[in-house]
Amino acid sequence: MPLPQAASSAIVRRADRVLLVRRINPPSQDMFAFPGGRGEPGESPDETALRELEEETGIVARHPQLFATYDLPGYDADGHLTSHFFLSVYTVEADSNAVVVAADDAAEAGWYTLDEIRGLPAPESVVECAERLLGQLQC
Repeated sequence: MPLPQAASSAIVRRADRVLLVRRINPPSQDMFAFPGGRGEPGESPDETALRELEEETGIVARHPQLFATYDLPGYDADGHLTSHFFLSVYTVEADSNAVVVAADDAAEAGWYTLDEIRGLPAPESVVECAERLLGQLQC
């Protein structure tokens, strides 16, 4: 049985769009998600979010603010626990002209509206965060 692991992700917003990457590796392989990943020993969750964002997109961000937390167990087809993450999601600030380059665990990266996100293969946590953050713009 896998032990829970700390993970973090970063939300970068530009007007009515947020930055998503298509993941290369499990968990969430081939799904669109906020840049993020596992924490390293001695690293705080907000440091993980900033590091993973830079590794996966080249964007250097600042001022991480905790936005949401998730307990994310993963199961195989037989119902056996295969992974377990405690995910901390942060909003961050980045230069509006920062150039995004997909790297590390990201096959591609792009800016997506809430309507586009709803049509993508994306984890529920990503859709929920996008709805909370961007849904108010559509009122």
